[in-house]
Amino acid sequence: MTLLTAEQMTKRQPAMADVQSAADQRNVAIDKVGVKSVRYPITLRQPNGEEQNTVALINLYVSLPKHKKGTHMSRFLEILNQYHRSITPAQIIPILHDMKKRLLADDAHIEMQFPYFIEKSAPVTGARGLMDYVCTFEGTSNGTDDFILGVKAPATSLCPCSKEISRYGAHNQRCEISARVRFDGELWIEELVGMMEAAASAPVYAVLKRPDEKFVTEQAFDNPKFVEDIIRDLALRMESESRITWYEIQSENFESIHNHNAYALISRTKSDH
Repeated sequence: MTLLTAEQMTKRQPAMADVQSAADQRNVAIDKVGVKSVRYPITLRQPNGEEQNTVALINLYVSLPKHKKGTHMSRFLEILNQYHRSITPAQIIPILHDMKKRLLADDAHIEMQFPYFIEKSAPVTGARGLMDYVCTFEGTSNGTDDFILGVKAPATSLCPCSKEISRYGAHNQRCEISARVRFDGELWIEELVGMMEAAASAPVYAVLKRPDEKFVTEQAFDNPKFVEDIIRDLALRMESESRITWYEIQSENFESIHNHNAYALISRTKSDH
């Protein structure tokens, strides 16, 4: 019996129909079509010159013209795999350009969410621990190229009203501060986290010994802030940072004595005012 090679088998098969490239008669364009929740390694530079490897969930989309039936989903993964083991932030825009070229699209979008770890030392004992922050990269290429860095940071807030009206103590809560920024030049995740944590009543840490707990508790008590205070103080910090050209900042305070959360948001393009 003669065994045929894969190449010979392919030659014997009739040409496969390319259904995705067929014409569509409904004349309805699609803004975004692609793949979601692709798990992929990425590599990030750190301020100390080292690199951090992490894993991102990636969404990839392109626009689809009204006359085309579908896009080629496999090409999204082929483009990612051209970058082999890991993706760096500097490769985001080239990936978008590749997507537009390979998929014959006018618009391309990428969304990446990943954990990023920063080593923090406790304020008194210096005990070290790794804090994880949820970060995002958002990229768009549609005539112009756009990149947005996003970070979510946990922190502590203490209620000024509770402190004022109570004979002793004041209620505090965990809050989650979020920032999405456009910027010129280079902006480290560590720098953005520092701005966000400084706007709260106190930061949170991975490891705290008793002297550290005393310090952080008293720091929050001496620095009470409503959710409005947190977001306004962070806005002032964003305004003072010349590299940042646009920002959208939020704080959600997970109330400890109310059955609801407190929330505030500010979005600004610096040229607006």
